Amino acid sequence: MFEKTCIVHPFDPVFNSKSRILILGSFPSVKSREQMFYYGHPQNRFWKILAGIFEEQIPQTIEQKKDFLLSHGIALWDVIGQCEIKGSADSTITNPIANNLNRLLSETSIQTVFCNGRKAQQEFEKHQAKSTRIQPVYLPSSSPANAGYSLEKLIAVWKPLILNALQNSQAQASDKEFAANSGNIDSEKKVPE
Repeated sequence: MFEKTCIVHPFDPVFNSKSRILILGSFPSVKSREQMFYYGHPQNRFWKILAGIFEEQIPQTIEQKKDFLLSHGIALWDVIGQCEIKGSADSTITNPIANNLNRLLSETSIQTVFCNGRKAQQEFEKHQAKSTRIQPVYLPSSSPANAGYSLEKLIAVWKPLILNALQNSQAQASDKEFAANSGNIDSEKKVPE
């Protein structure tokens, strides 16, 4: 059906300076590569999971999906930037070259990295955990190949992890802002003569 071919990741990560968590997949599926955006296969449950977590409508267009991610402080990318792959199967990936996360991490306040599926986790731990000094959080795969998890079960597992990470990063940002403002107040105090 498909022959193994060397493919370079065809589209950019989604993030901005307000991104607080990063979700990493392994590598785009054939459908995602055709659509030129993440989780393009209609049976992949990624967008349904996120909509369920935030109790919102499922985004349909690429622009709606980008807006959805950014409005919730979520960055999205894949661990692998280039590999040999047969079709969409992670199990066929060979000779992976990891994406460089340095720019994304330096331009954001991301403290938590989630890996959507075992392959993403394995590749992150192998190629990126040491340089980023981040221990990834495993999320059961949103892929339809992960038939052991219903949509409801995936939402139940993902939701507390995602919401807690977003809440913790918001608290850390507030603490930093408070500390910075406290420093400004202290520096404005006059020393008694």
